[in-house]
Amino acid sequence: MKTNFRRLLSLSTAMVVASTSLAFAEPSAELIAAAKKEGMLTTIALPHDWCGYGEVIAAFKKKYPEITVNELNPDAGSADEVEAVKANKDNKGPQAPDVVDVGLAFGPQMKKEGLLQPYKVSTWDEIPDNIKDAEGYWYGDYYGVMSFLVNKDLVKTAPQDWADLLKPEYAGQVALAGDPRASNQAILGVLAAGMSTGAKAGKEAGEAGLKYFAELNKAGNFVPVIGKSGTLAQGATPIVVMWDYNALAAKDTLAGNPPVEVVVPASGVLAGVYVQGISAYAPHPNAAKLWMEHLYSDEGQNLWLKGYCHPARFNAMVKAGKVPQDLIDKLPPAAAYEKAYFPTLEEVDANKAAVTGGWDAVVGANVQ
Repeated sequence: MKTNFRRLLSLSTAMVVASTSLAFAEPSAELIAAAKKEGMLTTIALPHDWCGYGEVIAAFKKKYPEITVNELNPDAGSADEVEAVKANKDNKGPQAPDVVDVGLAFGPQMKKEGLLQPYKVSTWDEIPDNIKDAEGYWYGDYYGVMSFLVNKDLVKTAPQDWADLLKPEYAGQVALAGDPRASNQAILGVLAAGMSTGAKAGKEAGEAGLKYFAELNKAGNFVPVIGKSGTLAQGATPIVVMWDYNALAAKDTLAGNPPVEVVVPASGVLAGVYVQGISAYAPHPNAAKLWMEHLYSDEGQNLWLKGYCHPARFNAMVKAGKVPQDLIDKLPPAAAYEKAYFPTLEEVDANKAAVTGGWDAVVGANVQ
């Protein structure tokens, strides 16, 4: 995990491909039978408009109707997922998550704490080496870049960079899409803001990001409400800092009511990877493994891409002609992503520690 992604060549070549081999493997009949016998899969923190998860889940249900999908707390953050696994170590009931989808820094943390069990999907070789645990405890699933989702009815001139958000014209309008003390998306939003000031990714940018949000809060521009498409449409949070795939999905969902604009800022363009893992205490371990097979199959990867998330196997699948051209055509232009920075795991960890540990003292806004 020491390789540092310092540039994004284009949307089709952003990730380092671990292998050029084609992946044709399917889950074994034994695994399918064992999962069906368990009869349930418990997920957590999977909003249906995040990365197209609504369709991803529907496709799994259609493929395996014998398995009930029990969805816990769709709006939870990564830290909430970790706590849910910890709190349900001895619980085999419906409140115990089988699988997690968390920010990059949380994968190694959960492995270290013994909260994950290893499993390598059939398409393992096509997941880039630098975004997966060699032993299979966690593995990258998709990535995007931090952006601004803007309600054009209320914001006549959309901000084009982080510095713009400090202007008086955006008073009471700017929100994060999560609590920066618990949400990976919000934690990395603070990192991106810090990087836009010229600070180096990691602790330095995390601390600079805290100072930035303290200034934003002091100016009266920051709204301590978790921003979503709903709060944006209602006018409570006219500008929301969120992953581009969430912003683009929200744009589709809102369908012009209100009209929105998705802006990739001119500086502090941060790319973020999320990772999958199976709980070490999963009540339905075989269903969890089958779920992973579904996510990393050609179908699952393309469904994520349909939800504007670039899946881990993207490069290998494009090379093999497995990505429909219409999905590629719907992606934002590559030029918007040319400055994107992929932080190392060490930088993500250092930023997380700085932001979660310093938010209350430095910014003092209780986001909820």
